[in-house]
Amino acid sequence: MDLKLQSETLIKDLSNIDLSSHDLIRQTSKAVSLCRDVLSLFKKEVINKEFPTVDLEIEFFKHIKQVPLQHLIYYSQIRSFELQFPRAILSTQQDYITSKMSKLNRFFTYNLDFAHYIESGQEHLDRQYFTRSHFNTLPITHSKFYYLEPEFNTSHDMLLGKLLAYKSLIGYLQQRLVTLEQSDSPNSTRNGNSHSSLQWTSSKTGMTELVYALYHAEVVNNGKADIKEIAQAPQRTFNFDLGDYYRTYTEIRARKKSRVKFLDELSTRLISRLDQEDE
Repeated sequence: MDLKLQSETLIKDLSNIDLSSHDLIRQTSKAVSLCRDVLSLFKKEVINKEFPTVDLEIEFFKHIKQVPLQHLIYYSQIRSFELQFPRAILSTQQDYITSKMSKLNRFFTYNLDFAHYIESGQEHLDRQYFTRSHFNTLPITHSKFYYLEPEFNTSHDMLLGKLLAYKSLIGYLQQRLVTLEQSDSPNSTRNGNSHSSLQWTSSKTGMTELVYALYHAEVVNNGKADIKEIAQAPQRTFNFDLGDYYRTYTEIRARKKSRVKFLDELSTRLISRLDQEDE
């Protein structure tokens, strides 16, 4: 079985998950189910077959397994968050979000050294962190760790999954907070007071490509505008909810071919029109 191909297929399947849907719980449950199925396949394959080399074992636990694992944690966290989300009083809802974000910040502070190891691309501890031969070095500080199976876990693969998932979760929570603030704004499109009649009729992925292109090109406020400010502008102008654009950007990065399909199409159409007018 090609495990890497299974991970790539999962990313494509998850790209159809719509977190802006009114049926969010069903959408996240579907995503959780997809991730569990892939992890189950991985488990059967890994337990029944030995890795030919240590490098391949590290590749699996550090990269390949992380695809279903981090998404499983991410969508499980969103589902739990939304099920417990306060149904009334704006200030209570905002406090709930900021409280959740504070907990995530404490996680990153507590695991600062490991986060730095991963983000700086270091590899000298990979054999210790991402092979099962060092599983027993995992410090048991919580009873839940006793249930990790040594045949399918290393000392740090679960921690890496949380690190990756929580990064995306912070983006989701930040967007959730922005949406609440917009709903309380006198000019909110949700309150019917929008000054624009324009409607975005392309995809969320297309707008996300456009937003990040403007951000990385530093063409707004001389590059001093943050991604949230830039993302809010087209949403207001085109009366469109971009949803979790941090997650959409992650999916765009995972593309192997035509990574910016929407921008490529815009460029092609404009050049084609210019050529026609020159004839």
